[in-house]
Amino acid sequence: MNSPSQPLPTFDEVLLCTPQTSAEQVGLFLRRCLIPCRGGQKIYTMLYADELSYDVSCKAEELFQHLQHYNSTYRLIILCDCEREHSYIPSAFSQYKVHMIPQRPLPEIQRYLQHHYRVAQPSSSAASVFKGNMCVGMVSSKRAGVGK
Repeated sequence: MNSPSQPLPTFDEVLLCTPQTSAEQVGLFLRRCLIPCRGGQKIYTMLYADELSYDVSCKAEELFQHLQHYNSTYRLIILCDCEREHSYIPSAFSQYKVHMIPQRPLPEIQRYLQHHYRVAQPSSSAASVFKGNMCVGMVSSKRAGVGK
């Protein structure tokens, strides 16, 4: 958010982890992050890395230890749920741990995201479904099982 004109991360910079994420997917992601190339200085982010299975987590740590020697200027962020801080990945990378609290007020964050997710030329696009011609929308409910 310090550079509002910078684009949001691309698909190759983010890995959304689930218990079904394979070691191959994590390996490809870590290679993109840790092996130097002419792609510029991207910031790579693993989301919910605490949800990786134990086997995948072990392989990910091993590959990270091996590959980090190839690139001393990598930029990797691993986001985990603080309630799962004792799972493998948060424990293995605990020496780099930083507790984060959003530093910007919610309305400012919302304006930033609206700037990046607004469809420039609204036409017969699915974005017309969402408020303000946004190409992303969130539907939530306080009650479970209401079909959202």
